[in-house]
Amino acid sequence: MPLFRRPDGKRVRDVPPIRAIMPYLMRSRNESAVYHDSAYDVGATRAWLKAYNRAHPDRATLFHLFAWACARALHERPELNRFVSGGRLYQRNEVAFSFAVKPEFRDAAALVTVKLVCPPGEAFDAFVPRMTAAIEEARQAPRAVDREVALVMRLPGPLVRLGVALVRLLDAWNLLPGFFMKNDPMYASLFLANLGSAGVSDAYHHLYEYGTVSIFGALSAPARVPVVEEGGIGALEVLRVRWTFDERIHDAFYAARSLRVAQRIVEDPARWVGAPARSGPAEDAAAL
Repeated sequence: MPLFRRPDGKRVRDVPPIRAIMPYLMRSRNESAVYHDSAYDVGATRAWLKAYNRAHPDRATLFHLFAWACARALHERPELNRFVSGGRLYQRNEVAFSFAVKPEFRDAAALVTVKLVCPPGEAFDAFVPRMTAAIEEARQAPRAVDREVALVMRLPGPLVRLGVALVRLLDAWNLLPGFFMKNDPMYASLFLANLGSAGVSDAYHHLYEYGTVSIFGALSAPARVPVVEEGGIGALEVLRVRWTFDERIHDAFYAARSLRVAQRIVEDPARWVGAPARSGPAEDAAAL
């Protein structure tokens, strides 16, 4: 029946009763939010990225590597790639992440949101130019979703509220068409915010009630932190990521093990992506 099928995911039916009742007890994402702080040692990562950029025409940043690592983690740990809609749990059909881009570093420049679908097995050196191209496209010209939103916002406020309410209702009853979700950045596996690049660090972000994003990762600017080493005090360059999860999609143990997949890739790209001069992945996914 149409009411029980979605174009973006399949219903998960083998759910323990205690998890199946969660969406009825905790009806919104932010009511179900769990916060987690991760710290990645990126000292060796910085050196690897410098070598990678000397060997490739498309420059990679720490954000490129982090996004690729998150996509791979979701492919390797697919049960984290889920969402709740209409009180039911769904397994997403694809891995996609969204992020915001500022066309210009000016106060008046509006943020533009980009959604990128990540196929399984995509090599890092293929992912980098594709992500870079998506960013440049968003900066240079308004996209279809931006034009559509601008058109909607010409309507009176009551009609906008009515339209949004209708979309939410159709979504909850699985009647929202696939084309409506395809390019909408709020219908994605996770949302990433490179807040450190904007001079904002150590911030958590809420989950969006609209759409299906169940995970939000806010990146701080890498910073050197003191550590106790044998023989004295040393320093590590650390990337802090503050996560917000919808706990209705899975338990903390599964989420923590999934996060470690991304962390291992970011901290040791030479092993998991490969030598800077060639494409990866270098290690078998099972080892993650």
